[in-house]
Amino acid sequence: MESDSSLGGKPFKITDNLRETRKGVVATSLEDLTSKVREKLETISGDNILVVLEADGTEIDDEEYFATLEPNTSLMILTNGQKWLPSYPRCEFNRDQVDDGKGGELAGLVGRLKTNLCHLSLLGGEELELLSDMDPESLADLTYPDKIFLDQLKEASGRFLCEKRQAQDALDLLRLYQEKEASESEIKWFYPICIQ
Repeated sequence: MESDSSLGGKPFKITDNLRETRKGVVATSLEDLTSKVREKLETISGDNILVVLEADGTEIDDEEYFATLEPNTSLMILTNGQKWLPSYPRCEFNRDQVDDGKGGELAGLVGRLKTNLCHLSLLGGEELELLSDMDPESLADLTYPDKIFLDQLKEASGRFLCEKRQAQDALDLLRLYQEKEASESEIKWFYPICIQ
């Protein structure tokens, strides 16, 4: 049986960090791969090219590890300090199923949170309100068969929204108190001057 290098190398699937461009490359070595990547991917710029496994972000930094890769392995090319991120699922939905005018935004939020629920605590008031007002039945196809996820997401969003509003009210009250204290302080300071 002939080796891969005598056949011209192994085929690989390459993509950029956004996973928008996909190309096929046949390479005999890591150095050969990086030189061909510059030709194939127009989005690649910079001198430092980092090759990682698309599936989990494992860095391929030497020829020995490169030689162990299976043909047709999917590789991601990173440059200029780009970081590997997991693939977010594309949310396909029918606008008729979503009864509010922000259906695309809501589906995107649900898709991101389904991948990483930790982002819920970073959402702003408008996004939390959108989630807490959603109808889980209209988006059930996004998380099928896990409809419970949508119910719990709606409930958690409502809780976070309530806590954010309480915190904002407390800050507003504190600001009013500070303004009152500052104005009383000015009056006390000016008062002795005025009666002289």
